[in-house]
Amino acid sequence: MKKASNAVKSARKCGSRFRMDLAAYVLLIPSVFCVFFIILRPQVLGVVYSFFDMKGYDITSFVGFDNYKRILADPVFWKALTNTCKYVFWSFILGFPLPFVVAIALNELVRFRKASRVIIYLPAILPGVAVSLLWYFMYYPDASGLLNSILLKLGMEPYLWLQDTKLTIVYIIISMSWAGFGSTALYYFAGLQGINRELYEAAIIDGAGFFRRHWSVTMPQMSGMLVLFAIRNCIGMFNIMDQPMQMTDGGPNNASVSLGLLNYRYGFVNYQPQSAMALGVIMLLVTMIFAFIYFRIDKRIEENQM
Repeated sequence: MKKASNAVKSARKCGSRFRMDLAAYVLLIPSVFCVFFIILRPQVLGVVYSFFDMKGYDITSFVGFDNYKRILADPVFWKALTNTCKYVFWSFILGFPLPFVVAIALNELVRFRKASRVIIYLPAILPGVAVSLLWYFMYYPDASGLLNSILLKLGMEPYLWLQDTKLTIVYIIISMSWAGFGSTALYYFAGLQGINRELYEAAIIDGAGFFRRHWSVTMPQMSGMLVLFAIRNCIGMFNIMDQPMQMTDGGPNNASVSLGLLNYRYGFVNYQPQSAMALGVIMLLVTMIFAFIYFRIDKRIEENQM
């Protein structure tokens, strides 16, 4: 009798667990549907179609690696690859340290901390197109541009900001850093709030000043988050497209064209979808490498925190 009752109880538990799991699976169906048809299916088809010649978006013949060879023989591809590396480099120099410095400043504030967080986050709520247009007109090459009007007030000549082939990427990165540093700064600020205050008190007792205190306490405690955001920064910059397209259209003379913008040109300007898909596969492979590194480091950080 006891065995029969135990069997009945276990069957009831299995039945209730199955009903709970079934409800969870039903709720997951819309997400799985979207992931499959919006992410997985286009990626798989893009990889397959990159090995075919296409007329419009219809497959005509199998060409193997000819599409990849065509891309590698295109000098604009190498220019775009170099520019993309420049975007990554300048984002580390200009955009990566800024949110961390702002987060430390917020953490040191005693008054107006909430108001400061709201003000800092305001640029992040603006649409990307609006930010690009805002900075485009600030950089406008004649006297009507905001920056050139300031130069004229100072008795200087107008400057062709975005038309400077050597610095146009730097100016685009400045606009992106202004738009995005607020949200990242709040992430860092939350991390700083989790650091034990006794560590800072011990450093102060040992005679550590402001910079020494943050170098000895803040940097080791925040190193994991900084590394993760650095890799996320690489992934984001490697796929940059909107800002150079809206501000310079890749100019002047392809000085600011990126791999993402070149991919857009292949697909929707030059009507070469096979080349666009081949370039997309190359970008996907590089992004997967960054993502693999990101998840490996994230896993190690979680293991060290346990």
